Amino acid sequence: MKLLVTGVAGFIGFHTVRCLLDRGDEVVGVDNLNDYYDVRLKEARLAQLQGRDRFEFRHLNIADREGMAALFAGVRPERVIHLAAQAGVRYSLQNPHAYVDSNLVGFTNILEGCRHQEVRHLVYASSSSVYGANTRMPFSVHHNVDHPLSLYAATKKANELMAHTYSHLYGLPATGLRFFTVYGPWGRPDMALFLFTKAILEGRPIDVFNEGRMRRDFTFVDDIVEGVVRTADRLPEPNPAWDGAQPDPGTSRAPYRIYNIGNNNPVELMRLIEVIEECLGRKAEKRMLPMQPGDVPATYADVDDLTRDVGFKPSTPIQVGVARFVEWYREFYGV
Repeated sequence: MKLLVTGVAGFIGFHTVRCLLDRGDEVVGVDNLNDYYDVRLKEARLAQLQGRDRFEFRHLNIADREGMAALFAGVRPERVIHLAAQAGVRYSLQNPHAYVDSNLVGFTNILEGCRHQEVRHLVYASSSSVYGANTRMPFSVHHNVDHPLSLYAATKKANELMAHTYSHLYGLPATGLRFFTVYGPWGRPDMALFLFTKAILEGRPIDVFNEGRMRRDFTFVDDIVEGVVRTADRLPEPNPAWDGAQPDPGTSRAPYRIYNIGNNNPVELMRLIEVIEECLGRKAEKRMLPMQPGDVPATYADVDDLTRDVGFKPSTPIQVGVARFVEWYREFYGV
């Protein structure tokens, strides 16, 4: 297939494109290489892709309306995997406009491109953050998610609503994927695993929020990618049983679906730290801190719909995933 993938120099985008190229797809990749975190890491990921057969890179900001319209018209992709976004819960408290530009304006440009070029399937990244103040576990796509706790989460919920509108109005098949705490080789430097590993190796204390009582459904990046690619291959269909008197948030009368992609096994933050210490052969000096604004105490994915519809369930144990990250980190940074 010919696919347009956004965010190709990002963590998940990079791994996804590698998978698509390995199976023989043609990929046009988009990224603006912004400086939210170390651009050198993004460039190193991109260097792994450039020069490969059937891959073409376009340096472009998805918030550029004219640029994106021209890109879609020139490429005419069969399917779009949209992974570009302004990420990070805490950063959204200081830089809200970055989220509006990328996650709202940029997503509108994606939807318009898909509409006008009659794209057969749009798969886009949502987030477990949309569950916000929900406490009923595990989080299900059939639960109401109207109480986000950060602007980042609100923009991701908005993406789901916007995609549904285009599915309803224009028949655009659209699938939203709520990712749960993704980690692994080539990971983002603002995530806990990267921050903890770096600090421990440098002999600095680590900041442990909520006194270490946070629980996260840590999901290895290879599992995320398999879920993304399998989902992209399966076009969503209208749910004939959908009832407006009792609306199901996870499906629709339109060709629209939402799935969780999580490990279905929440791990306490202190256990993550123990695993990192075991892999590094060093103990961490811990600085215990209260909960950060915008954070939630726990995440836990119900993946029954994903398993039923695409035949896949993430399962990589955290011991295996963290070991693979640490191995990559030591090699990449020469530690």
